[in-house]
Amino acid sequence: MNVNTTKTIKVIKGRRPKITVIGGGTGLPVILKSLRNLNADITAVVTVADNGGSSGAIRDYINVVPPGDIRNVLVSLSNQENLALDIFQHRFNSNDSFLAGHAIGNLIIAALSEMYNGDIFTAVQELARMMNVEGHVFPASNVPLTLNAEFTDGTIIAGEHEITYAGKNISRVWVTDTNHPTKTPQAVLPVLAAIMQADVVLLGPGSLFTSILPNLMIHNLGKALRQTSAEIVYVCNIMTQIGETVNFSDADHVQVLNKHLGGNYIDTVLVNSTPIPQDYMDHDKYSEYLSQVSCDFPRLRQMGCRVITNDFLLLRDGGAFHDGDKVAHEIINLAFQYGNRKNKEQI
Repeated sequence: MNVNTTKTIKVIKGRRPKITVIGGGTGLPVILKSLRNLNADITAVVTVADNGGSSGAIRDYINVVPPGDIRNVLVSLSNQENLALDIFQHRFNSNDSFLAGHAIGNLIIAALSEMYNGDIFTAVQELARMMNVEGHVFPASNVPLTLNAEFTDGTIIAGEHEITYAGKNISRVWVTDTNHPTKTPQAVLPVLAAIMQADVVLLGPGSLFTSILPNLMIHNLGKALRQTSAEIVYVCNIMTQIGETVNFSDADHVQVLNKHLGGNYIDTVLVNSTPIPQDYMDHDKYSEYLSQVSCDFPRLRQMGCRVITNDFLLLRDGGAFHDGDKVAHEIINLAFQYGNRKNKEQI
């Protein structure tokens, strides 16, 4: 059945709910910050398959995992003063020659990775300690990954940026080790432990094919997701995206996730129920977004999903975003429900 909950809760003292969030992109830090404010025990597993912008340029020059999404997640969970975070996030102007467009934080992550001989996992843990991060930030893999896609016309393209702008419908995606294409990409043990020990594993929000699925296609990470007893929750995108989800409903998003996982593994879907006002979106500023994701509750129920609908919409700066606080409250509620079920099973 559809669930519409608007009750505001407080996190009780005692055991903190364990939430493992998997994804990338700009929506992830918003949810993480709100979960942190509710005292959740957070682990963020962040994609390392991005090859665009500053991250892509640094990756090409230094051969490290792309640092952009990791940088934003570190900031969202950091207890550093605002000035330090502003410096970390500062991006050089376009007239700064070689440094043009690069964020200082990306350069710091790349430098630490080089200092630790390419061990990006250890580098991020050290930086998290320096930034007084609350929770855990884990790269999905300890090596750079390349995203590959097969389209409905049978063609295959490599590279997140190239896939997005191919102008074709994606059939499936997978990842390969950028430096050793014949090796099977693996996640490190702390990532797997975070998935297995979680109350809730949260997927999204974020680009379906290029921010969420690259993580799930890491062999042992996907296996852990299929084996965990945690509640697997998908935060459905509010808008469809050019090059990825044209004309997609919420059920289409879930169907793609389940197809790549090899079964109906999504337990709960969070769906925004509030329409975006007509002619509100600034499509010049947010050119990658097309239209609001349509609802298809019957298909979601056929896939065994619990559907939670609410006004998750936040309108800001001509764009449509998730209200992080409302999403976080729903996730905490689900985590406590999971904990209560688990306690009853153990009695």
